[in-house]
Amino acid sequence: MPTYDYECDACGHKFEKFQSITARLLRTCPRCKKVKLRRLIGPGAGFIFKGSGFYQTDYRSESYRKAAEKEKAAADNKPPKDASKGAGKDSSKPKPSNPDS
Repeated sequence: MPTYDYECDACGHKFEKFQSITARLLRTCPRCKKVKLRRLIGPGAGFIFKGSGFYQTDYRSESYRKAAEKEKAAADNKPPKDASKGAGKDSSKPKPSNPDS
């Protein structure tokens, strides 16, 4: 069910009303009780399709998308796993101390 915006021409009161598409228009202002209420033309809302045939990730939140981008960027910056194999000594590992020296 859509949400409609209403405004009273007598007192200027604006409000939203959750109504069925087939419901009759409101005419009486809930604040001043005059028959000067009109329904405004709004921008509308997007449809969210659910069920088979639609991807559940199509309507993810903004925070989820940002976290996924960060994760992807971090994965792109890591060296491949087999690049460290057979490449010789790893300079990042500490060298064992020699007690004889």
